[in-house]
Amino acid sequence: MAQKVEEAQVLEVLKNIFDPEIPVNIYDLGLIYKVDIDDDNTVEILMTLTAPNCPVAPSLVSEVTEKVKGIEGVQDAFVNLTFDPPWDQEMMSEEAKLELGFM
Repeated sequence: MAQKVEEAQVLEVLKNIFDPEIPVNIYDLGLIYKVDIDDDNTVEILMTLTAPNCPVAPSLVSEVTEKVKGIEGVQDAFVNLTFDPPWDQEMMSEEAKLELGFM
């Protein structure tokens, strides 16, 4: 049986994906709401975008899906977009706020 994929492995990959319009990774931006990994190592990610009409939405979702699928042991990956709750700057990590000059 395949080794269980850990959430930390998925988060490490997500921290290397950047919003093309903001020089901060999508995890520290607060765009990742939830990561679920089932017993078959299928990963489901609930995420949002900085704006509902974000022009990079399709490519960003594809990038997240493909990079997570590339983790050793992951059987499949799905990204579900939500705008509830809508993203705002309070969702960013302290590091992201510092990087962008919000602190």
